[in-house]
Amino acid sequence: MISIRGILSELLVLLSLIQFAAGAEFRGAWVASVYNLNFPSHAGLSAFEQKEQIRRLVDAAANAGLNALMIQVRPEGDALYESDLEPWSRFLTGTQGASPGYDPLATFIEEGKRHDIAIHAWINPYRAVANASNACASSHEIYQLRNAVRRVSSSLWMDPGDAAVRQHVARVIKDLVSRYSVAGIVLDDYFYPYPSRGHPRGTFPDGTTYARYRASGGKLGVDDWRRHNVDLLIENLHAVVKEARPHALFGVSPFGIYTVGAPPGVHVELDQYRDLYADPVKWMKEGWVDYLSPQLYWRDGSAQSYSALLQWWRSSDANPHEVPIFPSIALERLGAGYGWPANEIAHQLSLERSIKPRSEGGFILWNIGPLSANQKGIAKVIAAAR
Repeated sequence: MISIRGILSELLVLLSLIQFAAGAEFRGAWVASVYNLNFPSHAGLSAFEQKEQIRRLVDAAANAGLNALMIQVRPEGDALYESDLEPWSRFLTGTQGASPGYDPLATFIEEGKRHDIAIHAWINPYRAVANASNACASSHEIYQLRNAVRRVSSSLWMDPGDAAVRQHVARVIKDLVSRYSVAGIVLDDYFYPYPSRGHPRGTFPDGTTYARYRASGGKLGVDDWRRHNVDLLIENLHAVVKEARPHALFGVSPFGIYTVGAPPGVHVELDQYRDLYADPVKWMKEGWVDYLSPQLYWRDGSAQSYSALLQWWRSSDANPHEVPIFPSIALERLGAGYGWPANEIAHQLSLERSIKPRSEGGFILWNIGPLSANQKGIAKVIAAAR
């Protein structure tokens, strides 16, 4: 039997999606759990303390006029919600698999209802263990799918070329969307891992998987094969979400630069297409995403100019079907190391409104921490941008 509370939750989600479909701005923020970046502030807090942090984060979002929060509920093959498929996240208690004594995602959803803030579940599909020295619960995917685990520097990664990995992620998403009244599912840019000093470009250790693909008759070169693996995941997850909850949104937040020459004149050090083996332009053209939120984490007018990149993502060449583009904007760069002034954020929010075709406009703030702390008075800047 469906409860009254459940019906009300579904109605809230449906109303919020109708609102966006009618042209209202998408005004969101990322809430990161990995490394205890935003929530919880550190592992081992009591259930009461964690619930209080959730209330304060949602209140801060509401006070700034936001209407969506992207909650990282699967940072490393784990869960910030009750799951029979994956263990509780260590970022909650300090021990993977240990219950925090309440359900964080359910609490975010309940708090979101108080302010008409839609809660989206943010997942990382392939990162298994951020630091391989950390102990994992026996139910973790590195034990359930041990043949698909790959070591990359100090982390463990699930091989995107292994079909069992894609099937597992799809089961997790179907279970999550079926049981929680989330407004959608969103992935970030972590497909194949970023190149680094310990992991040079193109060296992901998937030689065995690729050899198996070639032996089965596959013809693609390794780079195209890797992109094809991610394509299969995106197409499948879109279908899974729509089947389980037809009105839910499925989105991706890719790295802000697609590839060399797109757009011309932008300085490229790494990109989504060549380095992370993901093709979000194809996903827009194929209808596999409801929106993209490219991470445009540079100042306007710089070598990677915010406005030039946003214009390209919204252009007819990249986006002929006018899929909504909600740029992710780098609030964290207000702080040490970058020292952006608050008026840079105000300028980028203004540009978001002026750059056409806008379709359903909006933005997602990376991340909620500076907003919650009202760093450099940024809460008033965000609230005024309406």
